[in-house]
Amino acid sequence: MMIKRTFAQLQTENRRCAFLRFLNEDPDYSMNTSILQTALAHIGHGVSRDTVNGDAAWLEEQGLVNCEDLGGIIVVKLTQRGADQRISFCISGF
Repeated sequence: MMIKRTFAQLQTENRRCAFLRFLNEDPDYSMNTSILQTALAHIGHGVSRDTVNGDAAWLEEQGLVNCEDLGGIIVVKLTQRGADQRISFCISGF
């Protein structure tokens, strides 16, 4: 049975999948939230830094990324679990 999701939920899911894809494509699998915010804007997800930070925190709770606060700059790094589950995670939804 397909779960009905709101448009906002679909946007959030798509944004988080893009987030994981960007990290997976980076040579060291990490980016700061400023770069992620810019990358998301280039694919149609113009969101606030607070939203990007919230997505990073949610993905960290799922064990898909690790976040490190370097004095106001948050660096997000893809975990092995995040790399392994990125494709199925984004296809099946949350």
